[in-house]
Parts: sequence; C-alpha cells; structure tokens
Amino acid sequence: MLRSALLAASRSATCRALVENTPVLRPIVDRFVAGPAIEDAVRVVNDLDGLLVSLDHLGEATHDRAHAERTVEAYRLALRRLGEAELAGRAEVSLKLSALGRDLPADGEKIALECTRRICEAAAAAGTTVTVDMEDHTTVDATLSIVRSLRADFPGTGTVLQAYLRRTEADCADFAGPGSRIRLCKGAYDEPGSVAYREKSEVDASYVRCLKVLMRGEGYPMVATHDPRLIAIAETLAGRSGRASGDYEFQMLYGVRPDEQKTLARRGLRMRVYLPYGTEWYPYFMRRLGERPANLVFFLRALAAH
Repeated sequence: MLRSALLAASRSATCRALVENTPVLRPIVDRFVAGPAIEDAVRVVNDLDGLLVSLDHLGEATHDRAHAERTVEAYRLALRRLGEAELAGRAEVSLKLSALGRDLPADGEKIALECTRRICEAAAAAGTTVTVDMEDHTTVDATLSIVRSLRADFPGTGTVLQAYLRRTEADCADFAGPGSRIRLCKGAYDEPGSVAYREKSEVDASYVRCLKVLMRGEGYPMVATHDPRLIAIAETLAGRSGRASGDYEFQMLYGVRPDEQKTLARRGLRMRVYLPYGTEWYPYFMRRLGERPANLVFFLRALAAH
C-alpha cells in the first residue's frame, strides 16, 4: 500500500508542486540526487573516488519529440563532460526509453531507438557505454527489442531486468550470452500479481534464481541490491561459477548505504553507484521514499515542520 500511495503521489501535480517548492526538503532530495546540472554530477563523480558510477539524467514519460531531442543533447553533453574530466573510465550513463520518445503516438519505438543510438555513439567516442533502464512490465518487450538492435553496433550496451516480474528468469537466460551486461534489480513499480511477485520472500527467491542464471552465463552480471543477504549470496554464486572480482559488479543507489559501498570497493569488488541528476527529480525521489520507511518518516517530519 505504501508503494502504491507514493507512486500515486509521484503522478500528482499538487504533491509535486508542494515538494518542489518546500526548501526545507532540499537536503533530503540532495541525499539521493546529485543536483540539477551536469556540473553537479561531475563534482559528485569526483567525490566518489574509488567507486564506479552510472549517471542518469532524470526525466521520463515524454510525449514531445522536442523534449526527447533535448534529452539526447543532455546525455551527449554529459558524455563530453565525462571525457573532458577523464572520468569515462569509471562512469557510464543510464537512460530511460520513455524519456527518448518511446511513448510517442507515431513511430515511438523507432524514435527511441534512433535517439538511444546517438547517445551510444557519444558514449563510444568518450570511451564508455550505456545501460538502458527498464520501466513497468508493459515496456519489457519493446525495451529488450531495442537493446538487441543496439548491441549489433554497440555490443557493450547493457539493460536492466527486474526480479519481481514472473518472466525475468527466462529473460535472464535469453540475455546471459557473451558480452551481455545485465543489471538485476528487484523492481520499483507497482505491478499486478498476474505478472509480478508481490511478497518480499517471493521476490528474493526470484532474485536468487535469476542470479544463478546470470552467474552461470557468459555475460557480465550487475548485481543491483542493498540487501546484505543477497550481496553475500551473489559473492558465493560468483565464486562457484569461477568468476573473478572483475567479472561482475555490485550496484547501489546514490545516498543509500554509502558506507557499505565503500567497504565493498575496499575489498577489491567492483562497486557502481547509480547517480541521478537533473531538474526532473520528483518521480525518482518519490520511488526512493517508498523503498525505505526511514526515508519516508524523515521526509514527513520535515514536511510537517514546514
């Protein structure tokens, strides 16, 4: 119920205006978002010395071709900045196809593919790569189709699979081949029980089954979790599969368990921080509140004080 309520709030113009115009909430937002501009993101990447990074220019669900073009240019600028700062060796970019025109009424998927291809070209020129984020279950087939097309020219292009979807174990098998880069996460959308596991124990069990498939495969698993138990299981499965520390990585969100992020890196494991930036931070921020009750309590107290 909490996730459903917060996802509903993320779509509410009234709630958005309240949160965005309440200065006392800014420190809470800053915990999860680098800032509004690429310069803010580059500064944080430098501060995260020793950690890998995936930059996300925030924005989603555009129905405006011009907005999609602006998103492309924002990513191309970000990649130029990473190259100029000599950070491309440890920083990639993540993107959402909905921000690149996938939902446009005419030729949306074709437009999203073309837009993403231009970002992949810029990433290759900078010496890094792209990971295509996953959104709700209705978009999975289109996303995977676009990723397959991109990998023909940009084989390092990664994507995301969500363990709470009942189909994901099969998708992991399909994408566990040579060169594949899969970020496995639990999933952040409010999905119906017909397509998704709803109980935490079921989601965790699915996550482990999917991990086994990816670790036994020939691709590069990206283990996106903050759960200490799943982190330990991932290490065990990697060892059993004969993977060295450089043959997979862990990923966590910026602002979530930062001490554990540093601990994993100090142990010689590859640890990547998902780092969002930009002005369209509100939907992302609301999803982060729904994932951890302590964040929501802190947020509500600040809002009440205001």
